[in-house]
Amino acid sequence: MPSTVTPSTRVRHPLRTRPFRLLFAGRALSLLGDAVIPAALAIAVWEATGSTAALALILGCAMVPKLLLLPVGGVVGDRFDARTVAMATDLVRCAAQLLVGWQLLSGDPSLWVIAGAEVAGGAAGAFAMPTGSPLVRGTVAPDALQRANAAMGVAQSATRIGGPALAGLLIVTVGAGWAFVLDAATFAISAALLRAVHAKRVPVPRRSLRADLREGWQEVRSRDWYWTSLVAHSAWNAAAAVLMTLGPSIAFTRLGGTTVWVVFLQTGAVGFLLGALLADRLRPRRPVLTANLGLAAYALPLVLLALPAPAPLTVAAYGLAQAGLGFLSPVWETAVQQAVPAHTLARVTSYDWLLSLAAMPLGYTLAPAAASAWGPEVPLVAAAVIVGGCCLGTALVPGVRRFGAAP
Repeated sequence: MPSTVTPSTRVRHPLRTRPFRLLFAGRALSLLGDAVIPAALAIAVWEATGSTAALALILGCAMVPKLLLLPVGGVVGDRFDARTVAMATDLVRCAAQLLVGWQLLSGDPSLWVIAGAEVAGGAAGAFAMPTGSPLVRGTVAPDALQRANAAMGVAQSATRIGGPALAGLLIVTVGAGWAFVLDAATFAISAALLRAVHAKRVPVPRRSLRADLREGWQEVRSRDWYWTSLVAHSAWNAAAAVLMTLGPSIAFTRLGGTTVWVVFLQTGAVGFLLGALLADRLRPRRPVLTANLGLAAYALPLVLLALPAPAPLTVAAYGLAQAGLGFLSPVWETAVQQAVPAHTLARVTSYDWLLSLAAMPLGYTLAPAAASAWGPEVPLVAAAVIVGGCCLGTALVPGVRRFGAAP
């Protein structure tokens, strides 16, 4: 029986090429800065206001403009040089984080100034996120795409592990405001590195915004493997929101306390790293199918939390589930970069991000309401059934089964 995977180690690693090396360094730095922010923001807003509603307002100020502007960001990323767009958004986010840091360091922060800065940062993020895939595709050879995406995945997972620890160190030693200054510095350095990057691009004819949006959506609709996988990925994000909403209380009350939850999250970060490393070494012959089936493992920690199962088993299941995500991310990015025309890649990517991010508020909203009415077991099991069914169900789609790895 033939093997389902083939080694990809013969491909020259993209980090040996200068354009991708510069891109990787800039993205890794900005990822590290961003990984510091969630803990710093939560603590800073709580100390300044003592209100969870204020934190929700700040988070909403960052999320809403991002969701509204993502399709437009995709159009801009295709119409103009993705490198220039990424540089501009890095500088906007640098200024926004500097403003937040200055507010916190002043000793008398204004909630509305911080909210305004987060609106600007969220809007810039909507234009930055669709540029990632075109920049990778424009800086590496086609046969090195999966290794390049895996390297990005490794950087993302490493920052997930180190970011919270660095945030804690900064908060304890110099204060939360300096975490935002650090994030601003990483964006500034990233912009400087991007200036030296040369990325190939395909010029796009100038048309109306509506026509560009329609063309991007048509690229999504015309590929059954793509839009059905997006449904599964959206279900995964909604399920992740359910777990992140209800998981802490179960860990605190039934599994052994805060230490269990910290170990739970860190195990997930390590699992994500291992999944990304696996994607660097293996190339599935049916990449979309393999990655989606691996993503279905997220149903396991949801069910085990609902039981609840012993803490070690639940923690191990979450590590396995996150390994599935770590493997999927580079494999999926590579499949999209190989299959979607270069001149529409940013728009297609923006719809991917839009559907994924929009599903999370649904989970955050429904999980507490369902838990109040029927207990946490019901939404956790329901999320497990939905994410498992949607991810496994993609195996029934002909395009998913037929999609093969590029030679």
